[in-house]
Amino acid sequence: MERILVIGGARALGAAVARRAAKDGYEVVIGARDLPATEALAAEIGATAMRIDLQDEATVAAAAAELADGVTHIVTTGSAPHDVRATELDHERLVTAFTAKVIGPMLVAKHFAPVLQPHGSIVLFSGVVGWRPGPGSLVKGTTNGAVEHLARHLAADLAPVRVNAVSPGVVDSGAWDRLGDGKAALLSKSAAGTLVGRHGEPDDVVDAVMWLLGAGFVSGETIHLEGGARHKTG
Repeated sequence: MERILVIGGARALGAAVARRAAKDGYEVVIGARDLPATEALAAEIGATAMRIDLQDEATVAAAAAELADGVTHIVTTGSAPHDVRATELDHERLVTAFTAKVIGPMLVAKHFAPVLQPHGSIVLFSGVVGWRPGPGSLVKGTTNGAVEHLARHLAADLAPVRVNAVSPGVVDSGAWDRLGDGKAALLSKSAAGTLVGRHGEPDDVVDAVMWLLGAGFVSGETIHLEGGARHKTG
């Protein structure tokens, strides 16, 4: 049985990936900072839970040691938004954002490279804002854009292990529920900004992730899952 580690798998899209992987017969390990939430989901789907905090290299190293008998795939969904204009940047939060998206996954590669199966893969998470600059998206846009280059360079560094990224647009993953009544307006606006006329659903992303796990001739690529939003004009 192939083993998959989903980092950030306790909620939202990470949880959706973990659920699908369990359904598809993978041995699922969920790693996240919130251990109680991780343990609850793991118990529900028959997975293993462990604490992994991308801001804390020691937790990454400990997880790799615990999984030293081998991992086939790693999916990392971590993020730490810092949505402010340049004049309002906070150094600590800036570093935290880059660690979640870029530095953390590099450290995952550092510690898990010795235990990753040669036919295995890593899937990183980027986002459409990396290609859609705008006021207030400086940090999120730059970190997400950097993921595309990270996938390319890690693919070369870890070969034959494959490394790819997915770049979702606005997806109704549960992350927007905090907006209350404003959620519907956000999703509607997002749908209007795509070529396909709808916002994303979790299955759109999960389907792509699961395809990449088995796409043995794909490495160093970023798959855009945003309904053509980057190409929408007017």
